[in-house]
Amino acid sequence: MERTVTVRTELESILVEQALAMARELEAVTDAAPDGQVLAVGELTAVRLGRELTRVALESALQQQAQAAEKKGLPAEPAPAAAVARSRTRRPRRP
Repeated sequence: MERTVTVRTELESILVEQALAMARELEAVTDAAPDGQVLAVGELTAVRLGRELTRVALESALQQQAQAAEKKGLPAEPAPAAAVARSRTRRPRRP
């Protein structure tokens, strides 16, 4: 079965590639697993690959966000400093 997928961003492209690799590895691992161990082997593989997929997705999203922020550059005006807060605690009275 062949299908066409349209991706709009670099992140989507990375995730589609990772998901396809994950599906192929799951198929290979479960096909090669001994009888009675297919579920256990499949679960372990799915968790490991799922974590990797999540890590790659987050890393890519953060990298894109950082690149967009760098393109914008520094703000046009300096940010004002916060006002000095006064403490609400009272000092104990001296005897």
